Amino acid sequence: MYTEISKILKGGMEGKRVSIRGWVFRQRTSGNLNFLIIRDPTARIQVAVKKDKVSGTAWKDASEAYIESSVTITGEVKEDERAPGGWELQAADFSTVTRGEPFPISKDLSEEFLLDVRHLWLRSRKLSSIFKARHHLVNYLREYLDKEGFYEIAPPIITKAECEGGSTLFEMDYFGDSAYLSQSGQLYGEAMIYGLGKVYCFAPSFRAEKSRTIRHLAEYWHLEPEMAWYSQEDNMRLQENMVTYAVSKFVENHEDILEELERDPEKLTCVKAPFPRLDYAEAVDKINALGGKLEYGDDFGAPDEALLTKEYDLPIFVHNFPSKIKAFYMREDPNKPGTVLAADMLAPEGHGEMIGGSERIYDHAELEAKMKAFGLNPEQMQWYVELRKYGSVPHSGFGMGIERFVKWTLGLHHIRDTIPFPRTITRCYP
Repeated sequence: MYTEISKILKGGMEGKRVSIRGWVFRQRTSGNLNFLIIRDPTARIQVAVKKDKVSGTAWKDASEAYIESSVTITGEVKEDERAPGGWELQAADFSTVTRGEPFPISKDLSEEFLLDVRHLWLRSRKLSSIFKARHHLVNYLREYLDKEGFYEIAPPIITKAECEGGSTLFEMDYFGDSAYLSQSGQLYGEAMIYGLGKVYCFAPSFRAEKSRTIRHLAEYWHLEPEMAWYSQEDNMRLQENMVTYAVSKFVENHEDILEELERDPEKLTCVKAPFPRLDYAEAVDKINALGGKLEYGDDFGAPDEALLTKEYDLPIFVHNFPSKIKAFYMREDPNKPGTVLAADMLAPEGHGEMIGGSERIYDHAELEAKMKAFGLNPEQMQWYVELRKYGSVPHSGFGMGIERFVKWTLGLHHIRDTIPFPRTITRCYP
């Protein structure tokens, strides 16, 4: 029976004999005494191996272990304020499961090398903490949607339909025909609202954007809710409440992860709905007043979003973008012709857009006209257009890039650290 290290560090096991298993995080020898820091997926603990207290084989294993050798240890729990975590395991037995070879990762290695050995670097304290955080954040997002009565659906990954633009599609051979890796599950989500009302999909999306930035990936995970009968205001309210819920739960329950990643929880405790809202035209004026150089009709770049959000300590919405710079399926605002009922949620601290949403066009004639204006052939997406023929209703939805959400929440510099095996314009290995 093996005990998780985190349970030992909670206290109450003084003098008890326990067995642990894990990997060598650090090792040093001082005469007839070996000190090792052992890690498992839950925590790290110091282990003291005295030569006269263990067998010759156990002493040899402890002395010759490499960093990342896998081991099992049995010993007595002792409180020791000098030890990391305040507890030490005094070994009675030490056994190497796999000694392996000297670990190739040390200090001061280049980012490219660490990406080449990503399969090993995933064991690092930083990345382990990030992926624990990602797990919890995704669970809190799902938890909120479940509370709101959403159903999860499974959209196809291989598709004939483009969603965000043909130039960013990954094309593939599909039994002699052309098909594409999905840019978004949104169109399929829209088909599901007529039977289920409120749905969401959580799936990978693929964008062949030739972008070399700290916030772009060619493959990322997309949370995409679609809701029947939702207006643009309903849509934004859902987004801000969902983000507030997930961030608040994370701060409340995972202070240890924030501490490990040196993320100031005060940056997150202020995140409470409602979020500030800026009209696109107002946002352009604000950016230019802060030193930007935008004209009405330009889309925002990362520097523009950084300028716009620097005065805020919580996410903001920018809404009513010009129709020509947004997707074909977005509904025009009848009160502001030339603009669409769309909003982007921008994260503070320069992290930029992490959610994009809109009311969807629900009128058949309006959708066909918009598609033709965008150079799209309605006949090639007949199934999607046909949804407007049979009991169509006003509806809205949004897409959240999970990696961008994690990047902002944890205050990370580069988006590649938010996903185990990042896919970028320059990397598809390992």
